[in-house]
This record gives sequence, structure tokens and C-alpha cells, in this order.
Amino acid sequence: FSHSNGSSDSNPDAYTRLLLDVLRGRSATFVREDELRRSWEIFTPLLHKIERENIRPVIYKRGTRGPPAADDFITEKTGYIRNKDYVFFSDGDVKRKSNNDAYGQVDIGVYGLSVMGQNFALNIASHGFDVCVGNRSPSKVDATVKRAESEVGGLPLIGSSGPEDFVKKLKRPRKIIILVQAGKPVDETIKALSKYLEKGDIIVDGGNEWYPNTIRRSKELEPKGILFVGMGISGGEEGARMGPSLMPGGPKEAYNELEKILTSCAAQVRGGPCVGYVGPIGSGNFVKMVHNGIEYADMQLIAEIYDILKNVVTLGNDEMSDIFAEWNKGKLESYLIEITASILSKKDDITGKGHVIDYILDKAGSKGTGKWTVQEAAQVSVAAPAISGALDARYISSRKEERVHASTILKGPEEVPAIHNEELIEDIGRALYAAKICSYAQGLAVVKSASDEKDWGINIASCVHLWKGGCIIRASLLDRIQEAFTNNPDLPNLMVDPTIATELEACIDSWRNVVIACTNHGIPCPALGGSLNYYDSYRTASSPANLTQAQRDFFGGHTYERTDLEGPHHSTWTSAHKDIGNIKERTKGNR
Repeated sequence: FSHSNGSSDSNPDAYTRLLLDVLRGRSATFVREDELRRSWEIFTPLLHKIERENIRPVIYKRGTRGPPAADDFITEKTGYIRNKDYVFFSDGDVKRKSNNDAYGQVDIGVYGLSVMGQNFALNIASHGFDVCVGNRSPSKVDATVKRAESEVGGLPLIGSSGPEDFVKKLKRPRKIIILVQAGKPVDETIKALSKYLEKGDIIVDGGNEWYPNTIRRSKELEPKGILFVGMGISGGEEGARMGPSLMPGGPKEAYNELEKILTSCAAQVRGGPCVGYVGPIGSGNFVKMVHNGIEYADMQLIAEIYDILKNVVTLGNDEMSDIFAEWNKGKLESYLIEITASILSKKDDITGKGHVIDYILDKAGSKGTGKWTVQEAAQVSVAAPAISGALDARYISSRKEERVHASTILKGPEEVPAIHNEELIEDIGRALYAAKICSYAQGLAVVKSASDEKDWGINIASCVHLWKGGCIIRASLLDRIQEAFTNNPDLPNLMVDPTIATELEACIDSWRNVVIACTNHGIPCPALGGSLNYYDSYRTASSPANLTQAQRDFFGGHTYERTDLEGPHHSTWTSAHKDIGNIKERTKGNR
């Protein structure tokens, strides 16, 4: 194919644009792996046919979409079906159907048009699916439609005038993704939409919702036969547009209906799209919650490393940026390490002096998912010190005025000389790597324990795959973590995988040196130190918990187990202690 005059940019169909760009040698057009792979699937059989049959190019008028016969050939060879519901070929012209013509024709709806909602709607539309958007305020609907129209060739996205109009435009079974603020706004949106829905229709909540709320909403929709899915979405505004990590949990039949759309618009990595069926209702939100808990820990670990490099090694921002950039080329490669390098090198564009980082107030916010993770870890009796330490650090940081006052009263170590050597910097890198492993180990232990307790059947290796692209905690380390749980799905803890254990062993001396340096310099390291304590506690065959249990029995008659006899036991520790009666009755319900 070729245009008779002018650029291919006026052609509205993605696959013909790709054909033209490839035939012209514009390989830089492909910026995503999934787009590149899909384009090759489309044009390879076409090029083979052209070569075999010596087919001459057909010249077509600029502004049209080319000969209709091309549609049939491409569909036959690749399975790609042109979106005929949105634009159609008539007398050589491209026409767009009106909103009213779209009733019952649109593939999926996105309701809630903050930047995340807008970007996710555009993402879905850019993969060839018809999208209808809705929002409480019409201005955001108009803005989203204009954004879709401004894309090269336009995207198959239309607006709606209200909940009823929004629902009417959708194909049955209707599929709706809502992206509104968690809590009451979700309930209000479901109420507004569900009155127009019917049995078999699907609502997906893509917000950061606490999983018990998702379970409650699913039960409330059951009488009407509406299927409800709680889907975690990670990747921020950029991920929503370019390909996020998606963690859906709910009825399997609902996921089957959504699968083609979700796998197309999710982040694409080696091994497939970063989406998959997590498990029953609530499980998707739970996995996203733990993802955010690990994110808290990872960010805190990096903050502590920044503190050490700045105040122990006494490096400047540009020097630290270079170190993080170098780390990002090796085992520590990750999204958070990458952006840290960029953040530290950013000059201040307001004052024109120094770096932005030095003007940012040291008060960290939080939105609740870290707290939920710590609560749920306690609920399933799993230690998560890196996550809880990160949460505590944010709480303490928010008390800026108290800290400033306390700094004049509470004393730290006397003047300690700075440590300037490459060996310490290498130790710091190894300590960060080991602590990151432990933070993932803690988070995945929470997922595994909750899945076992709630009978969700979450596949941990598949869960890890969801985090390998598009999301905030994506990292090269996840390849080794996924391999560990693929080799042994029943692995009780990531740290005991032979390969991971070897890597931790190689880092342990460096890790201890860094924590000691923090202690000597009075630098708090709740995540680094907490993860080291977690490692040491988990590897300890004989702990001092025997004394703790003896104390519990002494003051509360809580009983204890013996190393030489089975069953619960109680001691009459002093003459003041009495017989506690039937021990088995007393210990009922103990975890």
C-alpha cells in the first residue's frame, strides 16, 4: 500500500499505519513490545503474499482507509478485525458514527475520568476496542473525547450524557470499569449504574479498595445477577495509558468475558501480559494491597540508603544519582531505582539554585494500603517488619514539628567521622539488594497465608508475574522470585529457595556492616534493620520464645508446649499459683 500524496498520518486505522511505517523502514515507530509483536503478526503474511505472487501496490486516495479487500485478507491471515462499528468505508470516505448509532454496540465502558480513568480508557481504545466513557461531571467526558479525537487517526471512544445513556451504549453482557475514589464514591457509582444493568452484566472496580468492601459489594449485587470484580491497577498515570499491571479477582466467568480486553491493554513482558485471573472475589484487591505494602518497604529502603550515602558517606546529589543509575544497570534494576537516579539529579527550576530534592519537606503521606497490609499481616500471623517499619517511618515523618523540637533535647552519637570509601558503597548496594529480597519475602508470605486461610488458591508464581511490568515495584529481581515459586509452588518462604539463599549469603556481611554504620551514626533504618532481623529470626532454630511463653504461663496460665512431651502444659510456678483445671478447655482457640 502507499499514499498517492502525503503522509500516512491521515489514515485512521492503526494496522495500515503500521504497515506503511514498516514498509518505509520506520522501526522507531514501535515503542512497546506488544505493539511490535502485534504489528509483525499483521504484516508478515502480507509481505510474504506480496513476494510470492508479485503483487503490485495499490494507490489509494489520501484521507481514505484503503481498499476494503485489504480488510478481508488481513482478517483471514491474522485474525485482526477492523472496528466497523466506529468508522466505516463509504464511497472512499471515512465517517464516524454518531453517539446514538452506538447504542448496544460499544465493547466496554469506563466510568470515572480522573487522569487514571482517562488514560486507561484511551489505552483500551488504542488497542482497537470501542470504549464509552462516563463521569459525574460532563466536562471530563468532553475532555476525554477530545483527547481521543486528537490521537493520530482518532480512537474509537465516545462519551455519554449520564448513567442510563452510558449503559445503553454497551454490548451485552455489559462490561464496565469504574475508576473513582475508594469508599462511598464507589457505592454511589454502583448504585447509579446498577439500576440500568441486568443479569450477567459485569462491574469492575479498579480503585485501591479494601478487599472486605469488595466482598460486600459482590454480595449486594448477587440478587440482581450482576457479576462484580475487584481489580487492582498499578503503574500510575503513565502505566494506565501505556500498559499497567492488572490484578483482577472475582467470578471466573466475568474474567473470561474481560480477558481479551485486559490482556491487550496490560503491560507486556517476556512471558506474556501482566494480567491474569488472581482468584475469587477479594483476592485481586488483596494482592494489590500487598503490592502497595511491598512498595512502601521498597521506597523506605531506598530512602534509608539515600540517608546513608548523604550523611555517612557525605556524597552530593549528583554523585548519589550516578550511583543509583549504575545500580540500575545490574541486579538492583527496577523502576524505583531508576526514578531515584532521575529525582536526585533534577535541578530546581523555581530558584535556579541547587536540586529540587533539597527543597522538599520531609513529611511523607500515605493513603491507607500500607496500613491495611500491616493489619492483614497481623491477621494471618505473618511478620512483615520491613512493611511495618516503612509505615512507622511515614508516621514519624509526619510529626515534623515534634521532631524538630526533640532534636534539641534528645542526643545522638557524638561526632562520628564520615566514611569515604568504595568498599562501603559496594556494601550499601549489596545490603539494599538483600533487604529488597526480604521485603518481597514478607509480602508474598502474607499473600500465601491469606490465600491458604481463605481458600483463594492464589498461584504465587503467577502473582509475581503480574508485577514484572507496568507497576511501581517492577524489578529484574522478580524473574528470580518467579522462578523460585515456579520450581517449588509450596515454598514456605522465598528466602529458603536455594538460589535466593545463596544470594542472601553473599550479601550478609555487607548488610550487617551497613546496619552497624547506621547505628554508629544514629541513622534510623527500620526497613534495612527490620529485614535483617527478619532474616536472622527466620534462620534461628532455637529462639528465646521459650522464656516468653513461660512468662505468659506464669502471669496468665496460658500454658506452654514441651520439647519432650506432647500436648499443653502448665506449671505451678510459686505457692501462689493454683491448678488451672482442664488445660485443653483453657487452650481452645489458640493460634
